[in-house]
Amino acid sequence: MDIKRMFKQTAGLAVLALLVAIGPLFAQPRTPDLVSIVEQSSAGDAFWSVTVKDSTGRLLVGHNHDKLVRPASNLKLLTSAAILDQLGSDFRYQTYIYGMGEQRGEVWKGDLIVRGSGDPSISGRFYHEHRFHVFEEIANQLDSLGIRRVEGNLIGNDSYFDQQPYPKGWSWEDLSFYYGVEISALSFNNNAVDLQVFADDEVGETPRIQWFPFDTDYVDFINEQTIAPPNTEYDEFYRRMLGTNTIVLGSKLPKGYYEEESLSIMNAPLFFMDTFNKYLEDSGIDITGQIIIDSQPRNWSSDRFRVLARHDSPPLSELLVEVNTESSNFYTEMMLKTAAAEKYGVQGSTDLGIGLVEEFAHTAGMDTTDVELSDGSGMSSSTLLKPDDLTNFLSVMQEHPEFPAYEKSLAVAGFNGTLEHRFRGTPLERNVSGKTGYVSGVRAISGYMRARSGKKLVFSIYTNNYTNKTSYIDWLHQQLLMQIYESY
Repeated sequence: MDIKRMFKQTAGLAVLALLVAIGPLFAQPRTPDLVSIVEQSSAGDAFWSVTVKDSTGRLLVGHNHDKLVRPASNLKLLTSAAILDQLGSDFRYQTYIYGMGEQRGEVWKGDLIVRGSGDPSISGRFYHEHRFHVFEEIANQLDSLGIRRVEGNLIGNDSYFDQQPYPKGWSWEDLSFYYGVEISALSFNNNAVDLQVFADDEVGETPRIQWFPFDTDYVDFINEQTIAPPNTEYDEFYRRMLGTNTIVLGSKLPKGYYEEESLSIMNAPLFFMDTFNKYLEDSGIDITGQIIIDSQPRNWSSDRFRVLARHDSPPLSELLVEVNTESSNFYTEMMLKTAAAEKYGVQGSTDLGIGLVEEFAHTAGMDTTDVELSDGSGMSSSTLLKPDDLTNFLSVMQEHPEFPAYEKSLAVAGFNGTLEHRFRGTPLERNVSGKTGYVSGVRAISGYMRARSGKKLVFSIYTNNYTNKTSYIDWLHQQLLMQIYESY
């Protein structure tokens, strides 16, 4: 059956069921007064939305469910579904190394070109934390051809994506950290350097630092940190000077403290190629020419380009875990541009990706006139949607052929990802799977629940504009979910 037609039929049934079932809030006699949990708390002044539906999409609980909210990373539930629908769970990224020239003995006379494919996984995440695994694989393939020297340039082609490194609406304050890195068709180590800080000297002195990769000179650290007395509070401060790869470190760390932080870099393609060049040299392959970044689309089937090496990523079904279980903005935006590039046959862009998400949401019965998207990960403050639309979408998604991969990508309460440390020791443990969301003033959780009765429920809880501690909001979310678990 045509997927779009299937979605339209399924969504139509869900909408019909919704129209029949809609009644007063908490119309069922045994439904708890969930709103009172919020109103009696110190976070009652925040905006709250609670939506619960059964597996068919029939509304069971609706409080502000038809109002626009900032979803934060709950948006990834919609984005990841559209990506999965477009690419399929078996999709793999393919990164090619081409040669332009000819081989003479151990020398390649000409240029080497790395064709960026948008692969977000060129890091250690899927290779037992061996972050140079992909580079090693490529170097071994070149070595197997007998190439020990390249008399030419090392060229990185990043034309698979457009040249916009960030989605619209991302705050400049986020761009120094791992959750606000550049998006590029050539990306290594999530486009970040991994800093380690050791406060093992005396109070008042400057803590020792080291970083990956290679203690690279691609970035410059200004270490203005100080060691504070033991048992004092850790005061974090990191800031990359915009437009540079100079990172200011200004944290105050109690004596004996150890800190790890992934900090963003500027010019991701050059970071990739600079690190790759150093790795080849350390592996005994000498490059005599320069590093060049080429952003022009090429006819890769031309006889000018000879394939010398190739790397295939893990399948999309595995990569998707980084989106929904771990809530990686980087993986989400990379895969969104990939889906757009594959669908339209042009350079992948965030705008084209957003259009793809909206089109997919529409086929699933969502009224996209009530959706405002600026990115795929939900970090933009201008991204808005209605909880009722999202929960209805989650209901319909259960009929999608790729739902098993989709469901497997979600975090599981008390077990993994962003839900690993939540709901442990409660009946919700292992009975809730879904997606959390957080940006300043926004906390959210949506997904699927197996209630005490055995029924499968779909839910969304959103708290916008709160001033309380996020841990307190999480506690209130747990109280709401426990009531839902016990009542259905």
